[in-house]
Amino acid sequence: MTSQSLRIVFAGTPEFASIHLRALVATTHEIVGVYTQPDRRAGRGKKLTASPVKQCALDAGINVYQPDSLRDAAAQAQLAALKPDVLVVVAYGLILPQAVLDIPSICCLNVHGSLLPRWRGAAPIQRAIEVGDTRTGITIMQMDAGLDTGKMLAKASCDISDTTTAASLHDNLAALGAPLLLEVLADLQKYLAQAEVQNDEEATYADKISKAEAQVDWTLDATVVARRIRAFNPFPVCFSELNGERIKLWQARATQLTSDSPPGTLIASDPAGLSIACGTGTLIVTQLQLPGGKALTAAQMLNARSEMFAPGRSFTPPAGPA
Repeated sequence: MTSQSLRIVFAGTPEFASIHLRALVATTHEIVGVYTQPDRRAGRGKKLTASPVKQCALDAGINVYQPDSLRDAAAQAQLAALKPDVLVVVAYGLILPQAVLDIPSICCLNVHGSLLPRWRGAAPIQRAIEVGDTRTGITIMQMDAGLDTGKMLAKASCDISDTTTAASLHDNLAALGAPLLLEVLADLQKYLAQAEVQNDEEATYADKISKAEAQVDWTLDATVVARRIRAFNPFPVCFSELNGERIKLWQARATQLTSDSPPGTLIASDPAGLSIACGTGTLIVTQLQLPGGKALTAAQMLNARSEMFAPGRSFTPPAGPA
């Protein structure tokens, strides 16, 4: 099947998925349909907004399908009528029942943002940063009825540094995933023949990120807080209250400097960053945002609101677990 043109249905929703769709559109494969989640209301005007995948498909002149679910017979019949050889799924966001997985004549492939079996589930990019992994990557997987449990066809890896955010890692993984997907599709039978079964005993699960997790718990080690700030950038963005205002924390680094001040106390404020006591160590916040304002560097923020961030002031601890 080397270099054979395939009939492909693509299913995905966010920007990460659209990068893969654009790569597919540029090949000789025939994209016979694109599935994406229904338009959602977004922005201050709450206008119905097309997903990045939908916009990409429309720009390429590809028919778009947006069912609320793929569990009903009518939606499944619509997909079957496209007669795909392969269904490529990238961050689609809907559960695919076995009846859907059985539709393509060859297989269903998923592009997953981790080195499986580590970080199965909804938020592999964020969880890898949050727990301190130093390496992650992309896995091309043959889908089955489980949650990211299928056989692995190919992998590509990249490093996670102490400055990596979810935003930057997202871009790195998308840059890895698109060419890897094309490589697999170019010689699909070879990759299917050498597919590797996952070791379930090594599996970890990346639960969906909740906004409640973004509230900073200053009693934690500064390294843990810094990792969480990077993991939740650009969503949902870590925050803590100071003088009754919710402050978003976009960039920070941890140091092992110790302080006798209670966790959450501003120890020092200078253009290099705001030093905040943690349970262990000190967090240096270098970019932050006031309600209704833009994200600013520490130097910019101090030029505008130095009195608000005077040493000795304290961030409010969370009411419960962060």
